[in-house]
Amino acid sequence: HVQLVESGGGSVQAGGSLRLSCAAASGYTNSAYCMGWFRQVPGREREGVAAVYTSGGVAYYADDSVQDRFRVSQDKAENMLYLQMNRLAPEDTAIYYCAARIRGPVSTLEALLDVSQYQYWGQGTQVTVS
Repeated sequence: HVQLVESGGGSVQAGGSLRLSCAAASGYTNSAYCMGWFRQVPGREREGVAAVYTSGGVAYYADDSVQDRFRVSQDKAENMLYLQMNRLAPEDTAIYYCAARIRGPVSTLEALLDVSQYQYWGQGTQVTVS
């Protein structure tokens, strides 16, 4: 059983920052090809925010706004994935999920943010920006 546990969510004012963390089961980040952050607002589909190839650390972001404000990083020695979020805006309010893919690499960078490409998910952490 693979376990991913997110933490670091909370309530902040617009313009503030949060750092989300995802703790993976021991050694798991070394067997995952990709890990990513996704978010979901009630009534809407889950969407990709940022993801990274665990080998080499190439990152991909949903759009320019996310890329300008967020940074995804990993610490393979500690089996951790992070999402540093700066200049948060109300539209960033969502439940944020960590996910991992072990079934080989994806075919395109865009696929890194495809929900269907990931096999394992955390329980989510709430981010509220007011």
